[in-house]
Amino acid sequence: MPGTRGLEEVVAAQTAISDIDGKLGKLWYVGYSIDDLARHSTFEEVTYLVHHLRLPTQIELEELLEQMVNDREAADFVADLMPTLAKQTSPMSMLRTGVSAASAYDPDGWDQSPEANYRKAIRIISLLPTLIAYYDRHRRGLDPVVPNPKLPHAANFLYMLIGEEPSQEMADAMDTAFIAYVDHTMNASTFCARVVASTLSDMHSSVVAAIAALKGPLHGGANEQAMRMLEEIGEPERADGFVKDLFARKERIMGFGHRVYKTEDPRATILRTLARELGEHTGDTKWFDISQRVEQVVMDEKGLYPNVDFYMAAVLHSLGLATDLFTPMFAAGRAAGWTAHIREQYSDNRLIRPESEYIGPRDQRWVPIEEREEPEDAPGEEAVS
Repeated sequence: MPGTRGLEEVVAAQTAISDIDGKLGKLWYVGYSIDDLARHSTFEEVTYLVHHLRLPTQIELEELLEQMVNDREAADFVADLMPTLAKQTSPMSMLRTGVSAASAYDPDGWDQSPEANYRKAIRIISLLPTLIAYYDRHRRGLDPVVPNPKLPHAANFLYMLIGEEPSQEMADAMDTAFIAYVDHTMNASTFCARVVASTLSDMHSSVVAAIAALKGPLHGGANEQAMRMLEEIGEPERADGFVKDLFARKERIMGFGHRVYKTEDPRATILRTLARELGEHTGDTKWFDISQRVEQVVMDEKGLYPNVDFYMAAVLHSLGLATDLFTPMFAAGRAAGWTAHIREQYSDNRLIRPESEYIGPRDQRWVPIEEREEPEDAPGEEAVS
């Protein structure tokens, strides 16, 4: 379909990793419902699933757990960058730079074999939470906390970030949040990763490209904006007036609506319950209460459903993450999906090279510079001085 803006409804690749039914509000990873996986599985198990297209046996899962534990620590060169990055860059810029730097010290170097790329994928997935935790502790003037090999992926992330072992409830909530972000078909960052991979560029470069795409507020930044809105509202009783005022000014409410879903995002359903349970666990349900009131007003006024980013904001805040770490945490979960898509692209590759529809002038004649006329809308001297 020529001229389709944003490539909407254009099929860019075949994949066995995830699928969506937007009309019914369903999401599957390799045929497994996100509801079942969020309720019964772990992030490590889901990571195995999207990379191997099947659930692991107990032995296979234990081997993956061991590999991820061994790959958590950053190379000295990368760890030594963190104090400077903590002072000079945003969290997502740090993550982009950190993954790029990690490529220089990857044990598999530039080996592009399927086996090497799988090892690189697991290293990247394991490393991202470490980079986020190191960065945040440096900027808060705290010493980094080294990974705890006895803790699973999600619990270890909270341990490194906060400095103490989390409760089981908090660790389980973090694990569910990671699972919710693992994959979501051909979103902007995944498409970006596959485009880079289709050139046969390396795993790290493809993930760096994905992080750069996720950094944009129309993609990964929506969860941060949703939390900033909740903080600005401050109290549940202010939600009605705040939201209606935004609508009156024709401003967008972050965390609502989705290009794919025509009903509620199934991840939002999971996260709504999780936000309430976390609020009760921590003894502070304010953020859930505000979120619920905002959701009701938006539904009454515009008929819009929340997406994954809306209730994720209350969840991550309750888990103790600074608001500007929400998008990096999105990346830490989505890395499992990105790397699976990159490997899938490599396995049956064709260079992704779409066409474009030219809408500019034609048959123009070159003239010497001294004969060219100043455009009527060109800025005057005062405007450019």
